[in-house]
Amino acid sequence: MTLTFRDFTGPGIAPVLDDFARLRIEVFRDWPYLYDGDLDYERRYLADYAQGDTILVGAFDGDRMVGAATGMPMAQHADDFASSFDGSGIDLSAIFYCAESLILPQWRGQGAGHVFFDRREAHARALGFGTVAFCGVIRPADHPMRPEGYRPLDAFWRGRGYAPVPGVVAEFGWTDIGETDETKKPLQFWMKQL
Repeated sequence: MTLTFRDFTGPGIAPVLDDFARLRIEVFRDWPYLYDGDLDYERRYLADYAQGDTILVGAFDGDRMVGAATGMPMAQHADDFASSFDGSGIDLSAIFYCAESLILPQWRGQGAGHVFFDRREAHARALGFGTVAFCGVIRPADHPMRPEGYRPLDAFWRGRGYAPVPGVVAEFGWTDIGETDETKKPLQFWMKQL
């Protein structure tokens, strides 16, 4: 299984949004997100991705998108995350936000995570950003759906030069598998200087 990677930016993202939406639903269904998604919600949520300075890095096996990562100026997500940064002294307009980074299980371990970060960080630099951030969901260690032997990605992220930002935790809502209502989950922000 050989992966190829393609970058899509701004309006050029539109043709692959449905593939990306289906990928999000499938990958985020697993731990730690446990997301019970649907295509209509995804289309509404992702509509703004196909504009501005957004990048989507797609990982393909032939013509099939099997992984993807996105990034955009944090200002595009200011409504969602501004309160997370209150009192931190961090200027949101100076941050490039790496949003999703996902790949189907059978294509993991081939270096896609590094390619995703390399290409998003290069895009951020080209736009003049010196700070990059992302956030990861926080789940309790004793959560009943936590798989045995699960290894968080903290070591990978630290190896890329990212570190958690003390006290900067976002809340974002989605419906978990087996639940009927959307609930807020905490997401820890990680950041690095380019």
